Amino acid sequence: MKKPGRQQGMGMLSMLIIAVMVGFFVMSGIRIAPGLIEYQTIRELVIEAAEGYDDDEDTIADIRRQLSGSFNMNQIKTIGPRDVQINRENGKVMIDANYEDRIPLFWRIDAVVKYDDLVFVAGERYSDE
Repeated sequence: MKKPGRQQGMGMLSMLIIAVMVGFFVMSGIRIAPGLIEYQTIRELVIEAAEGYDDDEDTIADIRRQLSGSFNMNQIKTIGPRDVQINRENGKVMIDANYEDRIPLFWRIDAVVKYDDLVFVAGERYSDE
């Protein structure tokens, strides 16, 4: 019969590796969080422009002017009003504000976050007010 040995736990090297991994993910989250907050603001502004569009009175230039003023007032730097594509397709005005955000993490390593759910039909309702 074998004697029960001393119970072994995690070694110092294992704890150091786990601490480095956790630190990397926490640092990445802290650097990515401002971009996510800005994305939420951009989404709200584009939805506001889409919902406020009236096909009888407004033009594509009016949407661009509204987005330009809203982006300027909210200090949106990641995407500009000229980066937002506004087209007329099948009689409907489509607003496409999809973009990518490159966030430097450290040295030569960047995180690229792709926001590709910002396509709206102008004149339709999107918020639940």
